[in-house]
Amino acid sequence: MSIQDWIKNEVDTNDVVLFMKGTPNFPQCGFSGQVVQILDYVGAPYKGINVLEDDELRHGIKEFTNWPTIPQLYIKGEFIGGCDIIREMFQNQELQGMLSDKGIETTQQPA
Repeated sequence: MSIQDWIKNEVDTNDVVLFMKGTPNFPQCGFSGQVVQILDYVGAPYKGINVLEDDELRHGIKEFTNWPTIPQLYIKGEFIGGCDIIREMFQNQELQGMLSDKGIETTQQPA
């Protein structure tokens, strides 16, 4: 299986996937840490995938979306964005609304 096929499978089979540097319990960069804090705050269940464990994955995820930075968040197979986009969506309540609209249960309800 190619790295692109593996990434597509992860994105397609998990409702919320965060490709990040480090793990949700131990983020290895500030931007990944901010997205983890946001997802934890809204109570969204997600799978964190550490791109630092595999160089092929780290490069492959950037090619998969044609997006140059990590972290990258996917919801129901759709690429949402990186840290700045996720932070802005969270502050505007768009992230919470999107999760709810896509049927993802969170511990925090949208306003």
